[in-house]
Amino acid sequence: MVLGLDKRALWGALPLLGFAIGHFLDKKETERMTMFRDKSALYGRPAGSEGKAPSW
Repeated sequence: MVLGLDKRALWGALPLLGFAIGHFLDKKETERMTMFRDKSALYGRPAGSEGKAPSW
């Protein structure tokens, strides 16, 4: 018994904790990848469109 919880309660909370950590890391990765928007040659804008707003 840890902090008044039995093993069943801890095993029940483990998937929720894993989901929360994965969700947090996924949001951080999405936040990090926003730095690369419109920088790829594949999705780059044609020359002469510097005055236009970004595509996102």
